[in-house]
Amino acid sequence: MNQARHVPVMLQRCLDLLAPALAEPGAVVVDCTLGLGGHSEALLATFPSARLVALDRDREALKLSGERLAAFGDRATLVHAVYDELPEVLAGLGVPRVQGVLFDLGVSSMQLDEADRGFAYSQDSPLDMRMDQSTGVSAAEVLNTYPPGELVRILRAYGEEKQAKRIVSAVVRERGSEPFSHSARLVELIRDALPQAAKRTGGNPAKRTFQALRIEVNGELSVLERSIPAAVKTLAVGGRIAVLSYHSLEDRLVKQVFAAGAANTAPPGLPVVPERYQPRLELLTRGAELPTEEEIAENRRAAPARLRGARRIREEAS
Repeated sequence: MNQARHVPVMLQRCLDLLAPALAEPGAVVVDCTLGLGGHSEALLATFPSARLVALDRDREALKLSGERLAAFGDRATLVHAVYDELPEVLAGLGVPRVQGVLFDLGVSSMQLDEADRGFAYSQDSPLDMRMDQSTGVSAAEVLNTYPPGELVRILRAYGEEKQAKRIVSAVVRERGSEPFSHSARLVELIRDALPQAAKRTGGNPAKRTFQALRIEVNGELSVLERSIPAAVKTLAVGGRIAVLSYHSLEDRLVKQVFAAGAANTAPPGLPVVPERYQPRLELLTRGAELPTEEEIAENRRAAPARLRGARRIREEAS
């Protein structure tokens, strides 16, 4: 098992952000992205009176983290669900409000390390990329069946890939003779398709395409768009939310939801702002916080992380 799996990103900072809400007896904290359970284990160990509800769409992750968290007994409830299903999960457990919510977005270390999952462009593997392998279309199906225009849109929107047209032209030409099945062929095709100047910037030239395919396969941005507002609504007054994101598209969505919640929505010129227009959230981070150089040295997967936190200060207007 790769050691990188065992290093939760920005762990201490996440604990510090959530701590004031989790010290009270009977507090419930939700880990919306359980993965291998590193953050969840630390939450249970740090806040001995807290109860954990943890979600993951990946059955293998649930199995492994279940073994890791077994010592905490019934303080930990693990659920096979995508994080936009949080309201339904909590309703099913009879939990009306929670004191803390944590999101650690993106691909878990386990998914990157398991060669047969197809997330990593650094090793040859089947082009799958599904976080839940029991449902949905694979990355290979996307590459082999989507119309060219749709592929260009995905690479531009989700990968911010400037060379999307070149890459898609090459994909369409190649898939006509032999459908795509493995990652190494796609990586090689991308290298061949890009102009020399594009290969000299930003690490592996396949990185943006792989990100775009992963987001499309798992519906990540549309799920996230629903999830962050839903998670904020589950917070009790005084409850806190911390979100770790790994690329600008995720971070932008989180920023927008938090900023909207922290805004005064009253029409200009009112001498007194009625309750219904007052902010529901208080921002706990100034912009997005970044990992320290020491943390990046210890865990290279922390490098792109961006952390934002907020506190619920008022109920929704009725």
